[in-house]
Amino acid sequence: MTITDGLISRSLDVPGARLHYEVRGNGPLLFVIGSPMASADFAPLAHALAFDHTVVTYDPRGQAGSTVDDPSQDATPDLRADDVTAILDALGAESADVFGSSGGAVTGLALVARHPGRVRTLVAHEPPLLDLLPDAEQHRAATEEIIATFHRDGPEAAWGAFMVHAGFDLDDPNAGPPPGPEPTAEQQAKQHADAARFFDHELRETTQFLPDVAALRASTSRVVIGLGVESGRLLTDATSRATAQLLGAELAEFPGDHGGFMAAPGDFADRLREVLTT
Repeated sequence: MTITDGLISRSLDVPGARLHYEVRGNGPLLFVIGSPMASADFAPLAHALAFDHTVVTYDPRGQAGSTVDDPSQDATPDLRADDVTAILDALGAESADVFGSSGGAVTGLALVARHPGRVRTLVAHEPPLLDLLPDAEQHRAATEEIIATFHRDGPEAAWGAFMVHAGFDLDDPNAGPPPGPEPTAEQQAKQHADAARFFDHELRETTQFLPDVAALRASTSRVVIGLGVESGRLLTDATSRATAQLLGAELAEFPGDHGGFMAAPGDFADRLREVLTT
């Protein structure tokens, strides 16, 4: 365990992996999760929420600081849900609120269905459940081409193809991560390994996941589907609406688009508080 400026970093052994997770703040327990996005990607949002919540973030198995015993193991939403539950158990907590974004929203849906009673409120922000769309077969073919692009042309080209398929305008100067220092050779190797993990073992599993509708509707957990007010051009607008309709769940608007929590973490945190307390 490491404590730095009120941030507690911990590791947890689970079957087949060692998970890195972080705890900050005080108040009701709130998990903030993604896939493949890790703790560092949610740090600004977690910091904004930590004034009145105990916020837990983690690195999904095989990503960032979390290791996996078998690199060929698929990171299914059910397996990821088990990992989140293991962290919940390690904290000695019976239940928590959960904010899951993108692949983390899919993890959250699996968590509610698979582990009844462990989630109070799930805010599933823009789950990319492409198999719920009427043209699902076309999206499956596009996914296979993105994966082929990764193996043929490398991660940068694959991420570009992924973003275009998702509906982002790559000519937009605000698209993609902000520029930073050139990564070291070691950092580049890690980025390539994380990308391989995502494209080969997470992308299909996440986008082709079908929620357990009966379990979700029978659950005592409140499920809210989050949708960015600027996401109309994105595939996740359609998948979010389809998920809400399938589950009969609430649909709540959030600032920005798919990455609204990164662009304006303070405003996003305020909206999340509203949704959790409504």
